[in-house]
Amino acid sequence: MNWELLQNYGPRMLSGLIVTLQLVVISISLGALLAVPIALGRMSKNRVIGGLSFAYVYAMRGTPLLAQLFLVYYGAGQFRAELQSIGLWWLFRDAFFCCVFTFTLNTAAYQAEILRGAILSVPRGQSEAAMSLGLTPRSVFRMVVAPQALLLALRPLGNEIILMIKGSSVAAIVTVFDLMGVTRLAYSRSFDFQVYLWAAVLYLALVEIIRRVWDMLERRLTRHVRQH
Repeated sequence: MNWELLQNYGPRMLSGLIVTLQLVVISISLGALLAVPIALGRMSKNRVIGGLSFAYVYAMRGTPLLAQLFLVYYGAGQFRAELQSIGLWWLFRDAFFCCVFTFTLNTAAYQAEILRGAILSVPRGQSEAAMSLGLTPRSVFRMVVAPQALLLALRPLGNEIILMIKGSSVAAIVTVFDLMGVTRLAYSRSFDFQVYLWAAVLYLALVEIIRRVWDMLERRLTRHVRQH
């Protein structure tokens, strides 16, 4: 154990861990908001809306996250004049915001498919029974389908959060000093592989915390299901 190296870069790695958490929390939250209309679009009977939603999900899930990040980070510079004219250059000139934008688009596609699968898993008979009581389709979805679909989606949504935590490490490649970014910096100055071991331990600890919290949340929200 290189205690001097740990003393020099340990605090910076913890600050990088905070940046990683910021990236993941913001991206997952914005992605969740975007996933709802995409999921509904995937189930739409309108061929145009359904086709556009399918194309978006297919493209986001079918291409590497790193390639998507490069397209946003390096590609935005090709449209600097246009982005400045509409006041959005401040967003794309910052590596952190480019990562948030890319991660949001990526996770929204995955979350949309999770939600779509969960909604389709709710027995159709429940919707028909609610409709027979005089509820409108919107009320049926809000009061009957959506709550059950969210419970079904809990486990895969937790997995998506964990995958995003690990996938966020690509932010280091575009100069964001998240946990992996600080680790790469420490290794470039020390050439001591221990820093990668420390980073792996921090990622593992973070994932384990998320897993335990998510398990507790799932048990609490589904306790009435287990009782029956």
